[in-house]
Amino acid sequence: MQYFFVLGNNPSLSVAEILAVLSPKSYELTNDQILVVDLDQSIDPQELIARLGGTIKIGIIKEQVTDHFPKILESARGIILAYVKNGVEGKFKFGFSVYHLKIQTKTLGMEIKKDLKQQGLSCRWVISRDQALSSVVVEQNKLVDKGIDLVFFGLNKKVCLGQTLAVQPFKQLSARDYGRPARDDHSGMLPPKLAQIMINLSGTQPGDILLDPFCGSGTVLSEALLMGFEKVIGSDLSVKAIQDTLENLEWIKGVKKIKGQYELHQADVSSLSKVIKKKVDIIVTEPYLGPQRGQVDFRKITQELESLYSKALQEFYKITNDGGRVIMIWPVWLGKKTINPKLVGWSILPMFKKQDFAQRHFGTTERGTIIYGRPQQKVWREIVVLEKK
Repeated sequence: MQYFFVLGNNPSLSVAEILAVLSPKSYELTNDQILVVDLDQSIDPQELIARLGGTIKIGIIKEQVTDHFPKILESARGIILAYVKNGVEGKFKFGFSVYHLKIQTKTLGMEIKKDLKQQGLSCRWVISRDQALSSVVVEQNKLVDKGIDLVFFGLNKKVCLGQTLAVQPFKQLSARDYGRPARDDHSGMLPPKLAQIMINLSGTQPGDILLDPFCGSGTVLSEALLMGFEKVIGSDLSVKAIQDTLENLEWIKGVKKIKGQYELHQADVSSLSKVIKKKVDIIVTEPYLGPQRGQVDFRKITQELESLYSKALQEFYKITNDGGRVIMIWPVWLGKKTINPKLVGWSILPMFKKQDFAQRHFGTTERGTIIYGRPQQKVWREIVVLEKK
């Protein structure tokens, strides 16, 4: 089966996450927005998109036709009429999402409306200012459950027509971000979507033990429990961080009825091995990234953070199982200046294989990591995957 994934703000990071989770037999990045994957088995799109932090839409490819409007109209008409024959209740809604193509959507919409009226169906054509309907528009108009979002994009000189099966659960993500009881905006908070991506990049299974040694407000731990991890461990030097994490974990467990267990420690990362007695399988963390505001002495902060991260990695080595991984964020200042902590016992795993660098031109650094950020940000994030040698 061929599925398509509409990617998030950082396509490279989105692709890396999808490949880590699905391991498809083949895949193709059609442009900077859509990844097409071939899978031997079907997927549960709602369950999968709830897990993927970097995917906006998941859908299935229905047909591929030549870039000729009559062919596109014929295919679109057939897909929609086949859908409504299965039975619809109330007013049927449909919309089009066009990615990097020029299609006469006005004519297409009018023709489809005429066809549906001839079938005796009351219908509404959902439109927006953009060529592609956002996940919000699709969700609000119930185009997944009670209508259809027909997607158009190019692939190998053909026009693909697909149907959206799931959209990013933006309401749930917002609730977990802004609705949690304990927040610390001053020290910064890892977005739940990025936490999901980092956990997925680890390649671990829910039976593995996950540790976040800079747990902050507990975002990584919360998302891991939501993914089904049976045991998570968090630690932080800050007493307030541990209190916030405890409050947030109890909240998420109550809201979502999660059965997984957690363990929290107030500890300095430089003596972590004295506190964490049981070895862990994976470490996912965003440590202190340096000052976010005001004037920054880059030379001084670079030295301080490289020392902190080097000591942390020494401790991580002591408490991880053989072959264990660390998914860690390093700061990048103004999108350019990076740091280089000592990697004794660790090797950086490139996000993509070497042939992918040449063939697909994914946006990675020379060491195979991915930088995540927006132009207005002073401190960007470098996503690093490390493996114990």
